[in-house]
Amino acid sequence: MKAIRRFTVRPVLPEPLRPLSDLARNLRWSWHAGTRDLFRSVDPERWAAAGRDPVRLLGSVATERLTELAGDRDFLDRLDAVAGDLDAYMTGDRWYQAQTDRLPAAVAYFSPEFGITAALPQYSGGLGILAGDHLKAASDLGVPLIGVGLLYRHGYFRQSLSRDGWQQEHYPVLDPNELPLDQLKKPDGTPAQVTLALPGDRCLRARIWLAQVGRIPLLLLDSDVEENDLGERGVTDRLYGGGSEHRLLQEMLLGIGGVRAVRAYCELTGHAAPEVFHTNEGHAGFLGLERIAELRADGLDFDAALEAVRAGTVFTTHTPVPAGIDRFDRELVARHFGPHAELPNMEADRILRLGMESYPGGEPNLFNMAVMGLRLAQRANGVSLLHGHVSREMFAGLWPGFDPEEVPITSVTNGVHAPTWVAPEVFRLGARQIGAQRAEEALSVGDSDRWDSVADIADQDIWELRRSLRELLVLEVRERLRASWRQRGAGTAELGWIDGVLDPDVLTIGFARRVPSYKRLTLMLRDRDRLMDLLLHPERPVQIVIAGKAHPADDGGKRLVQELVRFADDPRVRHRIVFLPDYGMAMAQKLYPGCDIWLNNPLRPLEACGTSGMKAALNGCLNLSVLDGWWDEWFQPDFGWAIPTADGAGTDPDRRDDIEAAALYDLLEQRITPCFYDRGRGGLPDRWIEMVRRTLSLLGPKVLAGRMVREYVERLYEPAAHAHRAMDPESARALAGWKARVRAAWHGVTVDHVETSVTAATAELGTTLGLRVRVGLAGLKPEDVEVQAVSGRVDEEDRITDAASVPLKPVGVPDAEGRWVYEGPLSLERTGPFGYTVRILPDHRLLASGAELGLVAVPSEDVVEAAGLLMR
Repeated sequence: MKAIRRFTVRPVLPEPLRPLSDLARNLRWSWHAGTRDLFRSVDPERWAAAGRDPVRLLGSVATERLTELAGDRDFLDRLDAVAGDLDAYMTGDRWYQAQTDRLPAAVAYFSPEFGITAALPQYSGGLGILAGDHLKAASDLGVPLIGVGLLYRHGYFRQSLSRDGWQQEHYPVLDPNELPLDQLKKPDGTPAQVTLALPGDRCLRARIWLAQVGRIPLLLLDSDVEENDLGERGVTDRLYGGGSEHRLLQEMLLGIGGVRAVRAYCELTGHAAPEVFHTNEGHAGFLGLERIAELRADGLDFDAALEAVRAGTVFTTHTPVPAGIDRFDRELVARHFGPHAELPNMEADRILRLGMESYPGGEPNLFNMAVMGLRLAQRANGVSLLHGHVSREMFAGLWPGFDPEEVPITSVTNGVHAPTWVAPEVFRLGARQIGAQRAEEALSVGDSDRWDSVADIADQDIWELRRSLRELLVLEVRERLRASWRQRGAGTAELGWIDGVLDPDVLTIGFARRVPSYKRLTLMLRDRDRLMDLLLHPERPVQIVIAGKAHPADDGGKRLVQELVRFADDPRVRHRIVFLPDYGMAMAQKLYPGCDIWLNNPLRPLEACGTSGMKAALNGCLNLSVLDGWWDEWFQPDFGWAIPTADGAGTDPDRRDDIEAAALYDLLEQRITPCFYDRGRGGLPDRWIEMVRRTLSLLGPKVLAGRMVREYVERLYEPAAHAHRAMDPESARALAGWKARVRAAWHGVTVDHVETSVTAATAELGTTLGLRVRVGLAGLKPEDVEVQAVSGRVDEEDRITDAASVPLKPVGVPDAEGRWVYEGPLSLERTGPFGYTVRILPDHRLLASGAELGLVAVPSEDVVEAAGLLMR
């Protein structure tokens, strides 16, 4: 029989056990081993059955057991200690509180997904896990962040396989009352809500759920409320589901509703209002529109409000290809804004102009969420050094006239939250060397360049640790594989072979990620005979554990999964290669530590960062990867291996896959397996152990989320807070007026004449040239611009590389035609082909960069020819 109504019945804890409720509802337990150990001791069997989720555990423990624990003095002492530790963590000063008081009072961090724990399945892949790690690291550092996202009633999806290996999707309903969440409520006890206006006099309402992530509140908006019509109730049904209008409504709710939720939260709790808003990918870009609307309600015009909003906004792009960005039809966006929809007091045309691809190569009828994010933020970044370069090239059309390297998009390389991803066995080994408290600080704060104490760990201890982690993975894989085959319809009598799957003494390779085509799940199958030889080698075998989900709408990705699964089903190799369905955080936390090699073979440069290899490295797993994302930045032969790439523009895609797969096989056959299996005098693989040691000591500190968040604070949040404070209403109006005046005059700004004190085509190193430049400013004043000499080496096409700029100074007064003369020295500090040019940029104290307006004036061809701008 099916129930006609469902309730969530919460346990009534005996008074001495009441702190258990607070511990369960603060997600710090997901990265604090002491809290998890306490809950495990409540009932070990139920703890495992509850998926290691304290909320579910407490809802299932028998009353008799709770009564027993309430009288257990040892348990109550432990409970008091863990509760006291959480209180000290929540209230004590941390890294942020020891910094300058110029830091922002609060930062709002918006993301479409958050991967905090498997108990709160609100993530699909790397973007969400990164956002979750960002919140956790901010909590450990004491950064006053407020997280903002959506609560999806079905999460992403659960994955299983059909008998023939085809991906099956399942969408279990999540009841917020059974999750570690609380509703945000008003003083009278009624739920706090946000409301968005929709076309046709309709409304979209959403409740606000609160997840406490250590010190960080995470606000999750949920449209499944009774006051909504059926269509509106489904807006937050699935992560990355539905058609264009569905996605647009999700992103309006996240951005506009998210700002309103932050305001409600701060008003109800007294939390400091954010001075900085961080948009994690373009999905939340509409937050800038709501903040403009707020300022317009306070009396600012649109242009001044835009400047005020930009000053305090940071935008992070994670996408290395235009196809990965959400883009909407112009008419669809226009229908949802204006007099009869949302933000009725803002002109729809002004809103549209923020997101339209109005630049060479753009689609003029498409509204681009990343473009809007960049136009609404004064500071922007990619997520690795290489991805910053890719992003500057991809978005260069927004800054015409500037070389890609000058496009104002910097980079902060991602990091991972070590307390979440480091296996307890690895942590205990480190704690044995330096003590638990120092080990915890090293993993969370990330303020060291190297972990020298790793050098003192004995080779035998490192090797025994690696083997024990591999053995734990083997047991985990067999359990998951057996469950998967049962889902595929196999009977118990068919599954005896699973007891022999994997071997704890065999070199183990891990590969787990989403399955878009560019990540090349099946590259390893390119030459199946060579792969079989590797798997079945009599002396140096390898074994491979693979996991990954294809998007439900991506049949191409599903075919890749099926191809891999069918190969892994082959009785000849199924004991050496396995595919595990339903990849998620719980699986990942066992997979990363248990692997010896972490494989990543995307098409370079399409991996923005790729943090899974970082998590593996923190557990002593070596990386084998294409030089893409973070590996391009930090690879050293001591840490692992780089797969050579064939990414020349003329290389056929199939031939490229053949070349790179062959390089992968060569590395495994000739370098990696000998390194793992060859033994030194002590019977240990000395070279391998040394690589593990150097991975932990030198790479470990780099990949921490603590390092990443500190960079965000110092390089982006602090300057954004300064800019926000400087942008009072008067300054915002003045800056908007100045920009309008500069834009209107710029077509008349010219470089009319350039001359130098040296006329020869050669000069000696150390020579200083005298430059004299005549410019027309079209009514602008010298304080409105900066006239620069730009110099550096020149390539075969006379393009300046590694450019350096020097400001020139105005001399005297303008001539009768209104032209100014600028002069300055130019030092020749590099040998070889050298060139210089002159340019004019807008200049204002409130600009974050000279490229901000996308305006530049350079010499005409006639002026260039007359000036002789090259030296050989």
